[in-house]
Amino acid sequence: MSIWINTPAALHAHLDRRPARIGLDTEFVRERTFWPQLALVQIAIENGHDGKGETILLIDPLAPGMAQALVPVLSDPSILKIMHSPSEDLVAFRHTCGVVPRPLFDTQQAAALAGVGGGLGYQKLVEQLTGVALEKGETRSDWLRRPLSPSQLEYAADDVRHLFEMHDILDGMLDKLDRRAWLAEDATRTLLNAENEAPERWPHLSLRSAQFLDRESQRRLVRLLRWRDTYARDNDRPRNWVLDNELAVALARKPPADRQALQDQLDAHPKAPRKLGDTIWRVLNTPLADEDQAPDSTVAETRDKQQLRRLQDAVAARSAALGLPDGVLASRRWLEALIDQGTWPDALTGWRRTALEADLMPLLGAQD
Repeated sequence: MSIWINTPAALHAHLDRRPARIGLDTEFVRERTFWPQLALVQIAIENGHDGKGETILLIDPLAPGMAQALVPVLSDPSILKIMHSPSEDLVAFRHTCGVVPRPLFDTQQAAALAGVGGGLGYQKLVEQLTGVALEKGETRSDWLRRPLSPSQLEYAADDVRHLFEMHDILDGMLDKLDRRAWLAEDATRTLLNAENEAPERWPHLSLRSAQFLDRESQRRLVRLLRWRDTYARDNDRPRNWVLDNELAVALARKPPADRQALQDQLDAHPKAPRKLGDTIWRVLNTPLADEDQAPDSTVAETRDKQQLRRLQDAVAARSAALGLPDGVLASRRWLEALIDQGTWPDALTGWRRTALEADLMPLLGAQD
């Protein structure tokens, strides 16, 4: 049974007796904003003590007072929140409600750690675990319109309808494998990432074109990309709407000779922020206090590719021994960070380092 909830009083009436667990999902829109706009919240509540059947609350977060009304249930540590691949949902909750739902059971993470599959989408995992084939018709729907159509509401309800059954199956699998603690570690990292979602310190490293810039050009690119991120967050605009990557790299590679030359370049670019010329000129020509510490983005060209391959082979062998899907134990990016930085990155701490240290340390020398 699905119920449309558009007043705080109606929400409180259904949640006056706190459940032990809820299925939780959102629909959000992010095409024209930096922050995900929360457009719908779905909460599944079990009916009765036998756990059979559920009531699905389809909650309108656009209704007055609803964001604040959600806070008590989202922040209640006694209620387990079962979600699927919730990284952006968590950011949407933090931005709209000021809290991140916890404790968390991520069915996508659980499926990976149980050896079911890595990065599985909700519909595919539902079918694999329960045999139910879900419709995909509303994936590109406008969730901010009101009223929502019957097909939108049914699609949204399906997104939480099977979370309890999947939780029971996956939790049982993890228990047999003694990997509940692994999932708890990964859930903690997911929640911390959502709570501390901050600009990258060295955003140039994620741009392939930055690998072909000299060191001074890389410093200028760091200045532009840091400013872009801050401006995008403060003004709730997509990063590339503020300054696209191509123009940022071009300005960093060959900076304009003067303010007018910059404006001419902005005027000639179809997506340029022409009205921000003064700000961009200042950013481009103002060194950052820590920019000399910026990692060299050309390191990828000189990295020992044979060493990386040996690490990847060792990870693949250990993953196979543990029955883990490719990419779950350690991604290529994490291994590159391990080589480049000489220390274990945060993503490879905890159970992953325990699983990998004996295999990787001989290939790394004596790195800490």
